[in-house]
Amino acid sequence: MIMTKKVLAVSVLAGLGGLSQSALAFNIDAGDVQASVYGYAQLNAVYDINEDIGATTQAGQFSGLTDASNVAEGHFDADAQQSRIGISAQHKDGAKVVVEGDFRGGTFRIRHAYGAYGNWTVGRTWSNYNSWTGWTPTLDFDSTAGSPGVQDRVEQVRYSDGGLSFALEKDYWPNVNDGSSDWSGSTKSAAPSFTARYEGSAADGVNYVVAGVGRILTLDDGTTDESAVGFGAFTGVDVNMGAVTLHAVVNYSDGANAYLYRSGGNFGGTDAYLHNGDLETVSAWGGSIGLSTKIGDGDFNIVYGKVKMDLDDMSADLGNVGGNNESNTNAFVNYMWYPVDNVMMGVEVGYFKSDYYGGGDADATRVMYSAQYSF
Repeated sequence: MIMTKKVLAVSVLAGLGGLSQSALAFNIDAGDVQASVYGYAQLNAVYDINEDIGATTQAGQFSGLTDASNVAEGHFDADAQQSRIGISAQHKDGAKVVVEGDFRGGTFRIRHAYGAYGNWTVGRTWSNYNSWTGWTPTLDFDSTAGSPGVQDRVEQVRYSDGGLSFALEKDYWPNVNDGSSDWSGSTKSAAPSFTARYEGSAADGVNYVVAGVGRILTLDDGTTDESAVGFGAFTGVDVNMGAVTLHAVVNYSDGANAYLYRSGGNFGGTDAYLHNGDLETVSAWGGSIGLSTKIGDGDFNIVYGKVKMDLDDMSADLGNVGGNNESNTNAFVNYMWYPVDNVMMGVEVGYFKSDYYGGGDADATRVMYSAQYSF
């Protein structure tokens, strides 16, 4: 999901403005339609110093951590599944369409598939509850806990006017505990989520974002039909201080922990649970802080992120949450350099730690190398 996003914004964020990725793409002039084919090939190779916590694209996973004392150490792996290709087209009358996919999971998957005209965008693209403002570049595809918003793509209808945007979106992974287990099969999406976001500048070199999400959580097994309202908010900032740029973000959620990036076991903590016939929401918070600077022909980045669930009430009511991820923390130090146009090489050290409710923790360190060739 996350890669050198700001470095490659022209190819990945064929977003709500113009199709600016054409600077790196193969352009096609078809009369009334101007089209571009863009993408990149990328290798990610990783050495897990401790236990093997890598997934597809070799991204680190909190769910791979264990607190066992006898795990095998020293694991190498590599893949090219982050590689992607996309097609964008713009009609002379202003209508745009983008279809993009990658190979994460070993087969081609759709990342973006949307149309845009005027102020409207309809289809699958980055959630409106998401931003690159406040985000620090990492090589790890899944990136930093506590990053701005949900950091994923979702089906939506969006209206944008300048820096302000509103959207109705497919509800993102509702996670309701029915009193015995997470991801209850009785959870249903009864309505779309509503998101709002504003991106702006406060002064020279200062960019900021504020965003909010509201959703309805429903547990319906044919006998019990209960609902609760969940919400979340985040704010992020980039501050260019000359030689160094500061990136920072703070998130809060209550019943919207799927929208709190990398909470819970890996990506979405429990949103609500059933107790005495009522749905009780679970709150959580998160954030990240990072620095970026230029060194030689490349960029040096360092970032720390954390999310923490408030499980005290859930534990008192249900008594069965011991061992759940109470907090996830990770940190990255990387250097990305550009030996020639459209080529990026990078090395990164990553650290992952989970603390479990009721005691216990697990951590791991890994080293990644990436090579990306874009067009």
